[in-house]
Order: sequence, then structure tokens, then C-alpha cells
Amino acid sequence: MKLQKNTQLALYSVLEFAARPGELVSAAEVAGKYGESAHHLAKVLSDLTRAGIVESVRGVGGGYRFVANARRLTLLDVIRVFEDLDAGPAATDTGATPAERALRQVLAEIDQMTGATLGSITIATMLRMAPPA
Repeated sequence: MKLQKNTQLALYSVLEFAARPGELVSAAEVAGKYGESAHHLAKVLSDLTRAGIVESVRGVGGGYRFVANARRLTLLDVIRVFEDLDAGPAATDTGATPAERALRQVLAEIDQMTGATLGSITIATMLRMAPPA
């Protein structure tokens, strides 16, 4: 599974914010760490805010903070904010050859396994695997 750049930035940001619970972290700080423009990251963070994963605090000393539950929020939950995981042709396309249908079925099963794996890994687990630098 190849994730869009925005999805990757969202995952990095969520991990940054979750590693500093209750603390306000600026978009510029996270953007600088990952070599991205603060303006681009702000668009990603806006989507995360609408999804209820982070909270935006405006003004001097403002920034973003993690507001979700790190033990319940999974990688898949974050990815679904940015990716259409249900896209793709059906394995039973009537115009497809038997080989095409078989390959689509295998790829669909791989997608299901990937989704199950991503849905089983929480943000808390990721923080234990990759402690903040």
C-alpha cells in the first residue's frame, strides 16, 4: 500500500502530537522536522482537526495538540481520513478475464490483510515502537 504524502504527514504529525500529550506544538515545528512547508501541513492538520484527532489553538503560543485516545486510535483510523480504501475494481468484473479476476481477488485479500494490520496498531503502540527523538 502506497500512502499519499498528506497521509504520511498526518501520521507523522499525529505521532508528534501524541508523544507530547497536552502540549501545544506548532505546525512550523513539525513541518520543519519532516522537511515540509508549514502551509501544506496546515491543510493536513485542518483535516485532522475536523476528524477530532487534534485540536487547533489559535493565537500567540498556539498550535496543535492531540485530543484522541492514543490507546484506541489506530493507524487505519488516521489513514481513512485521507485515503479512499474502498476504491478499486470489483473482483467479479464481468468483462474481466479469469486471470484478471483471480489477480483482483488476491489483491483484494492483500488489501484486507493490510487493513486488518493497520487497524490493529494503535498510536500508543507506535509511540512505544518509535519513541520521539
